[in-house]
Amino acid sequence: MESFEGIYDVVVVGGGHGGCEAALASARMGARTLLLNLHLENAALMACNPSMGGPAKGHLIREVDALGGFQARVTDRTTLQLRWLNTSKGPAVRTLRAQCDLVQYHLAFRMILETTQNLEVHQGEVTDLWVEQGRIRGVRTALGDPIEARRVVLAAGTYLAGVAHIGLHRFASGPLGELPASRLSDSLRREGFRVERLKTGTTPRLHADTVDWASLPLQESDPEPGAFSHFSPKRTYQGYPCAQIRTNRRTHDLIRAHLDRSPLFTGVIQGVGPRYCPSIEDKVVRFPERDSHPVFLEPLSATNREIYVQNLSTSLPYDVQVALVRTLPGCERAKVLKPGYAIEYDYLPPTQLEPWLETKGVKGLFCAGQTNGTSGYEEAASQGLLAGINAVRTLRGEDPVVLGRHEAYLGVLVDDLVTKGTQEPYRMLTSRCEHRLLLRHDNADRRLAPLGRRLGLLEDRDWALLTERWRRQDDLEERLQALRVVPTDRVRSLLASWDTPAPEEPLTAKELLRRPQITWDRLAELCGLEGEDREAGEYVAVETKYQGYVERQERQVARMRRFDEVPLPEGFDFRSVPGLLTESLTKLERVRPRTLGQAGRISGVTPADLQLLWATLEVRRRRDSRG
Repeated sequence: MESFEGIYDVVVVGGGHGGCEAALASARMGARTLLLNLHLENAALMACNPSMGGPAKGHLIREVDALGGFQARVTDRTTLQLRWLNTSKGPAVRTLRAQCDLVQYHLAFRMILETTQNLEVHQGEVTDLWVEQGRIRGVRTALGDPIEARRVVLAAGTYLAGVAHIGLHRFASGPLGELPASRLSDSLRREGFRVERLKTGTTPRLHADTVDWASLPLQESDPEPGAFSHFSPKRTYQGYPCAQIRTNRRTHDLIRAHLDRSPLFTGVIQGVGPRYCPSIEDKVVRFPERDSHPVFLEPLSATNREIYVQNLSTSLPYDVQVALVRTLPGCERAKVLKPGYAIEYDYLPPTQLEPWLETKGVKGLFCAGQTNGTSGYEEAASQGLLAGINAVRTLRGEDPVVLGRHEAYLGVLVDDLVTKGTQEPYRMLTSRCEHRLLLRHDNADRRLAPLGRRLGLLEDRDWALLTERWRRQDDLEERLQALRVVPTDRVRSLLASWDTPAPEEPLTAKELLRRPQITWDRLAELCGLEGEDREAGEYVAVETKYQGYVERQERQVARMRRFDEVPLPEGFDFRSVPGLLTESLTKLERVRPRTLGQAGRISGVTPADLQLLWATLEVRRRRDSRG
């Protein structure tokens, strides 16, 4: 009797943050889905830091939530500390960052997986892709089981041929202590995929009771209630502070003295590491003029005494790590529970993917997460959600979902990957997004929830909650447009105290709100609106203040979309375009863009090249129209 009966609609390989979202999206859209994970105890494992969100990453979490994913809901359910970041900057880059209980996070996700209809969860190692005539047929496991599937989503993370490094000691491993997926890379190569190496790392873990907390400045959770999910009640959190400290000259001298035992500086590690999250030894070597670097001590769980040392990623030998930790303020007697390590792993350069995350070489095979060269839980989850959605849509014969750069951070992320590729772990940054005012933390629901609803990923209760919230916002905006503010003595006095001149004539509350000094709270005090929904008021305030800038960005988007609406036929012969630069020709043939707009975003393709492409397409269009 076969272990797996019948044909699955979708098989998801890997149960990390990307694999979990892919499997849940697929199953909830009605597809018979199987999630294969190396070890069930590492579902949605926080293998590195215990945090969620931050600049750009927080935006991705909100977008996953608006589309019907689970990362934000589980984050809210397991948060220990919550803080707003970039509060001194504009609303486009403000977002939340949460410290999560990584034990409870995994358990919560596992329960969701095991109680979702249409979804089977199984422990097993996938060793081979089953491909026939360029199309996915299924997968095979280490136990010899052939599993037939119409679509496969590969989300193997850092487990793919993973090798861990601690000092000059190296060994096959996924995240430290986990089994690697050692044979799947060979199968990918046999199917013609380019497979390359990347490197990431993590920090030592300390015993909380051996840290001198009384000597350290503590960072508490924000007093204002908050939540990542549009559907979670806002809460405040207490009892799990972090501490911010800094490395010092002793720390740096110790690192320099032991670089001869570092796998990073002795040539043992070949994979390229993350530029935006380098190891502490890399920071010390690259920035010799700096006397210190910030470090954060962060709780990992309410169920243990383990502390994560944020910004101290290292692969130095264990004895050096112990000495290194004890140069830090408050850690002079700290006990190291787990060493930091570097991990090298295989990934597929993502220019081998279509914009909907299906591989170009094998139809029906989708990839997500660190398999595509990204870093971070948030990047993985958002790609996994999109891959799961598109696996089902292509199975049904429906058009896949492709989000534009003006529609979502997820659109920027995927477009960067499939168009430009990456040779280092890709991290989502606000600076990568050219339409930031359109893609704020506070409007992810308006941008993406209607799509999540059409896909069947937002339930009736959630949709009703959103539509009621939007009604309150729209109603408040209409009332502010109608409410006239008369420059009475009280109004003049309040405006003067806020360093804003009083109007000579009556004006609407919405006109007054456009002034930079007038926040929602000040307008509420001025107009007697303190009892109004503050969340709705904050949203209307941002929309009002930045209306002109938003309209300008929307005009820019409209101009750029004209290029994205010019398709490049599948199999287009770029060599038939006279005058293309050799570098441009090489990159166009490698990426094989789907539209003229995508071609223009390939690094090295010039405006002159685009003009040549457009001219060639126009000549062919006219010729075809003449018959």
